[in-house]
Amino acid sequence: MTTPQNDFSRGSIPRNIMGLALPMTAAQLVNVLYSVVDRIYLGHLPESDSLALTGLGITMPIVSILMGFANLCGTGGAPLCSISRGRGDNREAERVMGNAFALLLLLGAASTAFFLALKEPILYLFGASPDTFPYADGYMSIYLCGTLFVMVSLGMNPFINAQGFGRTGMMTVLLGAAVNIALDPVLIFVLHMGVRGAALATVFSQALSAAWVLLFLTGKRAILRLRRENIRLDRGRTARIISLGLSGFFVNLTNSLVQVVCNATLQYYGGDLYVGVMTIINSIREVFAMPVQGLTNGSQPVAGYNYGARLYSRVRQSIRFSVGVTMAYSCLFWLAAMILPGPMIRIFKDDPAVIQAGVPALRVYFSLFLFMSLQIAAQGVFVGLGKSKQAVFFSLLRKAVVNAPLTVLLAMWMGAGGVFAAEAVSQLVGGLTCFTTMYITVYRPLGLLKDRPDES
Repeated sequence: MTTPQNDFSRGSIPRNIMGLALPMTAAQLVNVLYSVVDRIYLGHLPESDSLALTGLGITMPIVSILMGFANLCGTGGAPLCSISRGRGDNREAERVMGNAFALLLLLGAASTAFFLALKEPILYLFGASPDTFPYADGYMSIYLCGTLFVMVSLGMNPFINAQGFGRTGMMTVLLGAAVNIALDPVLIFVLHMGVRGAALATVFSQALSAAWVLLFLTGKRAILRLRRENIRLDRGRTARIISLGLSGFFVNLTNSLVQVVCNATLQYYGGDLYVGVMTIINSIREVFAMPVQGLTNGSQPVAGYNYGARLYSRVRQSIRFSVGVTMAYSCLFWLAAMILPGPMIRIFKDDPAVIQAGVPALRVYFSLFLFMSLQIAAQGVFVGLGKSKQAVFFSLLRKAVVNAPLTVLLAMWMGAGGVFAAEAVSQLVGGLTCFTTMYITVYRPLGLLKDRPDES
């Protein structure tokens, strides 16, 4: 039975959202530290100049694709679980979770085999040079061996959060991150393993996180348990998971596409220096965008539960709150990016050439960040309410339709600087269109519906 603290149809909407969002945001931030700490350490390897950091940046599209498969199952299944819980159908919620787990295992095994078989041509296609390939190859060879751990940890943790156990979900990431941060300097510097040490630390830490997730979801504390009889795939249920999860998947897939286009374009117009600058800027973006993503993820179980319970006024309240907090935070980050670009870059690499090229690039890249945060918030509403078509469309629009082509076109006109300008333009276009559509098609129509708590 659903315990009172997990019944999102009661109590304060802001309190319900923040009760999930704060630990989930902390978890998201710590999760980013897995890769960002690797880049900080590798950026300070004395013998590699900037090549180790740049080589690691080349692998980011592959890592993003693998995370996309995890999101396909996690962001596709967890909102469906929340909606089923809101309707009081915990049995269906468990079946959704079991199908998502089976799908994770299949996709993890297939993607591992694919990238291991085609690793070298893919890395060169993604922007590697003869100088950076050894670093990219060394990291990727080990990281791919732990793909299943990454998939289970990232893909199943949303099912813990969807049940209202935000702190437990946070511990999933804290456990792995603490181990990763502790192992990184030992393996990279003390044992002189370099990029291979960074990859090994990540794999080992993700294995611990995956074990934590599975122990909780099969244990007595969970409201919804992972049961063997629910792991068998059902065509209709799997189709619903994939349909809704395509939004999260396309976010990662289009991120990979843009990273590939950016790396290849920057390699042509600016060389390894500008590929390294983009690696640093992407790292900063990941860190500072995570609170927005964490708040969005925290609001989804609350909105989805109340949507399933037909408490539409509470759904509208959750949308207003999440968008308002998102905009307030984004304004603070925008100011920091405009005022302190140099110190941000020096965290990763204190090199005069990198600073000179990176400061103007960072300011242009984040000049319209406010609009990107609007898109994250609005797209989270679509996903949380199970509206898969809209979520998928706007996932594709900003990156694949606007950003990738514009990167090539503006680079032909402006050189390497055009790559960073293309990102700013895509944030403006994608953010405005996504948020406006959400307001017109979701928020306003919900105001015309009457709450029906007697049917929840």
